[in-house]
Amino acid sequence: MKNLFLIAILAAMTGGTVATAQKAEAVNISGTWQFSVDLDNGGHGDPTFVFKHEKEGLTGSYDGPLGQYALTGTVKDKKAEFGFEFTNEGETHKATYAATIESSTKMSGTVSFSGGGPSGKWTATKK
Repeated sequence: MKNLFLIAILAAMTGGTVATAQKAEAVNISGTWQFSVDLDNGGHGDPTFVFKHEKEGLTGSYDGPLGQYALTGTVKDKKAEFGFEFTNEGETHKATYAATIESSTKMSGTVSFSGGGPSGKWTATKK
């Protein structure tokens, strides 16, 4: 009975250590990133994003084929979502990026545009 109790305590302690280690692995994506975006309609672009990542908040800028825009978003664990509004032919649209953060220098994901625009996939590396 004492052995089972000790095993339960050790398992709980190990789980706590693993959870702490996973939190320590959180990646901050602040900095300048070069994206390569391939749209489903055959379009391609290589925009630059600059991120400022604080806790779960994300701000920054987009500079690419659509122009220059401020962006906002969120980061939680190894996932991020961010976007910006832009005007095209007098109409306001939103670009929304979903990211999987692979490391402190690499991420990838999808992009979609409001108003029936194309969607696509992208990869990014930190400069």
